[in-house]
Order: sequence, then C-alpha cells, then structure tokens
Amino acid sequence: MQKITPFLMFNNQAGEAMEFYASIFPNSKIVSTMPAPDGSVAAGSFELDGARFNCYNAGPHPNFVFSQGVSFMIYAETQDEIDHYYNKLSEGGEQLPCGWLADKFGLSWQVTPPVLMQLISGADREKAERVTQAMFKMTKIIIADLEAAAR
Repeated sequence: MQKITPFLMFNNQAGEAMEFYASIFPNSKIVSTMPAPDGSVAAGSFELDGARFNCYNAGPHPNFVFSQGVSFMIYAETQDEIDHYYNKLSEGGEQLPCGWLADKFGLSWQVTPPVLMQLISGADREKAERVTQAMFKMTKIIIADLEAAAR
C-alpha cells in the first residue's frame, strides 16, 4: 500500500473529478465510491497511472479550495504526451506559464518533460539560463524550443 496518499476535498464534484482524471491518464481507474444520501458520489478512491488518490465532497465550504501552493507534476517524455496532458487537463480550466495549468476544479498541475530538468540543472549555467528564459516565454512546454535554446 502507498504510504502517502493525496486527499482532495471538493465542494460537490468528487465523482465528476474522478471520472475526468481517470479518462486522461493511462492505467487509471476509479477504485471505489461512497454514495451520498441522494445517490450521487460523496467520496471515493481512484488511481492515476498506479498512484492512489482519495477524494471527498466537503461542501460547499470556503476553506476547501485548491491553490498553486500544491500541485501535481506530470513527467511527460515526449511532445505528444505534453500536448495530451496539458490540453486535456486545462479544458475548462486555465493555461498558465511554464507548463503549469489549473484544471476545471482549480487543481494545479505541472506538465514537465524530464529534459527540461536536465537542461536547467546541468553544469553549463549559461545554457541553463537560456533554457530557463525560453521556458518563461511558454505556457505549454515545447521540447524543440527548449533544445534550440540549449544550443
């Protein structure tokens, strides 16, 4: 069993959120649900590519809102993966700079290719700065533009 499990508090969209996320990530599923008195989904567990999440409808409650202070990072190896995750997760939400987005529920995600981390953490600090400056101009990360900046 996973020792640490994210627990997401929604106002009334737990069921919708589980279905939305499970439709985007491969090897994902809704594991279980708990019904509300009216028969809708009150809570549940779901897996996104093998990682377990729990969620619950808490509201509406003014203290249970998502912020960019917590986000989930998706390592996307290819531009196709970046495009898939960034475009699908941002539908109905907000596309933000540097590969960040807020989905339609307000949850923050970072869609990041591992090559970005390699390029900005290397010993060549001038190359790292060029890549960082290129990234600052992007919303969705474009691998070819990062590689061009590195050259």
